Formats: sequence, structure tokens, C-alpha cells
Amino acid sequence: MVRPDFFDSTLSAENKLYNKAAWRLIPLLFICYVAAYLDRVNVGFAELQMKTDLKFSDTVYGLGAGIFFIGYFFFEVPSNILLEKVGARLWIARIMVSWGIVSGLMIFVRSAEILYLLRFILGMAEAGFFPGIILYLTYWFPSRLRGQMIALFMLAIAITGVIGGPISGLIMTAFRDSQGLKAWQMLFLLEAIPSIAIGFLVPLLLPNGVQSARWLSEREKVFLDQNIRTENRSKHHLTLRQVFAEPRIPLFCIVYFCSSAGLYGVAFWLPQIISNTGITNPLTIGLLSTIPYGLAGFSMVAFGKSSDLRRERRWHFAIAAFLGAIGLSISAISIHNTILSMFGLSVGTAGILTALVLFWPIPTAVFAGTSAAVSTALVNSIGSLAGFAGPYVIGKVNDQVKRPDFSLYLIALTVAIGGILVLLFVPRQLPADVD
Repeated sequence: MVRPDFFDSTLSAENKLYNKAAWRLIPLLFICYVAAYLDRVNVGFAELQMKTDLKFSDTVYGLGAGIFFIGYFFFEVPSNILLEKVGARLWIARIMVSWGIVSGLMIFVRSAEILYLLRFILGMAEAGFFPGIILYLTYWFPSRLRGQMIALFMLAIAITGVIGGPISGLIMTAFRDSQGLKAWQMLFLLEAIPSIAIGFLVPLLLPNGVQSARWLSEREKVFLDQNIRTENRSKHHLTLRQVFAEPRIPLFCIVYFCSSAGLYGVAFWLPQIISNTGITNPLTIGLLSTIPYGLAGFSMVAFGKSSDLRRERRWHFAIAAFLGAIGLSISAISIHNTILSMFGLSVGTAGILTALVLFWPIPTAVFAGTSAAVSTALVNSIGSLAGFAGPYVIGKVNDQVKRPDFSLYLIALTVAIGGILVLLFVPRQLPADVD
């Protein structure tokens, strides 16, 4: 069986080498992110029964879902600095095992206070994982290939939506009052196991960087290292103090905040949005939730590849963001029509996830070295506060106005603002994308 290649040019020796590295790294990182994202957002399916069992309002649930990102925010930058110092292999393993344990402990939620505490600790445990992987990919792949690599890694979000929805729905349907636990408790318990198991395998399978990869020859290591070193000379190397004073960082934070607001607004509330159209069976909701994420998977890879081939980031990002906003607006207009709402959710989810993929090649083409580690973590931590604000605002709006379409319009506007800011303030050519 011939293995397909990630890069479809003429398969030069260079492309073959990058294919080799991609096949060794991306599948493992992809699986890690599937486990991470499943544990992060399965509270969206648990909410279908948890709210009733524990008598939580939408505001309480939204705050509980979003408070994860407060813990994430405070520990993101220190975690990424430690990853660079300790090494990706051990630090990513530590993150996965600890978040898996905390996610499993969600079975003990009995009150709003315990929900808030465990979600906050879960954010602390997972802090550094995503920006750490983005940083790790910059050790291996130059900017011209990074859109595709980030797309393939972040495809885990879409795949988690495709497989996670039916799995979560099946668990919620099959494990009612099993072993003395409610269905939502079994959901947290069973879906925590993969993270812990994979975490113990990471130190055995993931090299810290090019030089520690046993499957590369010395000549291949030198070649890959030299490519990255050459590219990094065109980037900005800043001290820790300079990173915090760098004027582009606030722009990147705001843009990422806008995109993340769309992501987590959809991720945490997608089951409820589908339920609002009249669908009540958890398994059916899970199956329907695969449609938006399935479309998003194709969009992420196609846009990522197109962006790399054309060395163009701004318009690819903006178009994806505008599609996300339009899709959410369509869903809001047809909030009680299952077919039209699903169409809008599908376009909206595809646009939002694609915009997130196309965002990260922008800051990683600007910064290098320690400044890349700090800036990536800083942008991700501040931008990810949208994961707190988005679910909380949706829950608050739903409780206050009893009109779930209002919150969708608000999220759509936020996503569109991100696209406008990129067109206005991001230059056409970035340092690492200039030949």
C-alpha cells in the first residue's frame, strides 16, 4: 500500500523529508488534541442532563463551561516557557495525564461551586498544550508549510466533533443510572480514560525536537535544522520584556479572541442549539452535530493548503471569518427550523474553525526563539478568554431575553470583526513568508 503524501509538488528530496517528519509527528499530535478537545467540550453534552439533575440555570452552566479559560489564562505563559525548558515530550505527557484525571473528577460535581472549581483546575492542567504544540511545529516545519501542518493538527477539532458527538450521545443514552452514576457522570468518567492512557505513551513516541529524533539520519537533522535557522534569521527575536511591549501582540490577541468566541460559542452550545430546533434525543443530537464538523474538516485542510501555496494569509483568514459570521446569522434567523439551522451551523462552524487554522501561521511567521514561545502562549491565553466570555454571554443572554438567536448574532458580529481587523492591520507579506 502506498502511503499518501502531505505535499503534492514534485516530491523532491526536501518534500519527501517533510513528508517523513509529518507522518511521524502529526498523527500522534492529532490524537492528543482529539483527547484534549473532547475533555474540554464534553460538558456541552453533559449539560443536556446535568442542568436538570443539578438545577443549573444557563448562566451557571455558561460560567462553569467558560471558567476553564480563567485557569488556562493564568498558567498558559509559564507552561509554554517550561515546555521550552523541560522539553515537549515530558511536558505534554504531564499535561495530558493531569487534565485526564481532573476531567474524570467531574463526576463529583454536586453544586455550582464544585463545577466552577473543577473547570478552573482543568484549565490550569491543560494550560500550555495547544500553544506548546504550535510552538513545537515551528521547530520542524518552515512557514511555507505551516498552514497545512497546523490545519492537519487542528483537524482534530473537526474530527472530535464528528466522532465525539455520536460517542457522547451514545454514552448519554446507554449509561442512564449505570453503576449508581448518572449518564453525564459516566460521560466524564469514560472520556477521561483516553487522555490518561495517551499521556503515558507520549514520552515513548514523541521526540523533543529534530536532534532527538531517532528516525532521522544526521544529514536529515542538519538539513531540517538549517532550514529553520535560516528562516528564523528573518524573524524578530525579542526579550521577555519586549514581547509584552510589542504593539502587534494586542492585535493578534484581539483577532484570536474574536475567532475563539465563535469556536467556543458553537462548541459548548451546539447540542443546545440543535435541541432548540425540536430535536430531543441525545443520540440524534450527537449524530446531527457531526455535520458541521465534517464540513469544517474539509474546509480547514483546503484553505490551509491554498494559503501555503499562495503565501497569502490575510484574505484566506478574512473570507473564512466572514463565512463563519454569515453561517451563524443564518442559524439565528432559522433557530426553530432544523434543516436551515443545520445549514447555517455547518457553514458557520466551517468558517470559524478554518479561520482559527489560518490565524496561527501569521504570528508564527513573525516571532522566533523564546519570543515565539512567549508570544504564542500570550496570544493564546488572552485570546482564549473568549472561551470564558463566549459561553457565559450566551448563557446570560439566553436567561435574560429568552431569545437564543440574539446570542448567535452577537457571536457572528464578533467573528466578523476579527476578519476586518486582519484585513486592516496585518501586512500583505510577513517576514517568514518572503522568499
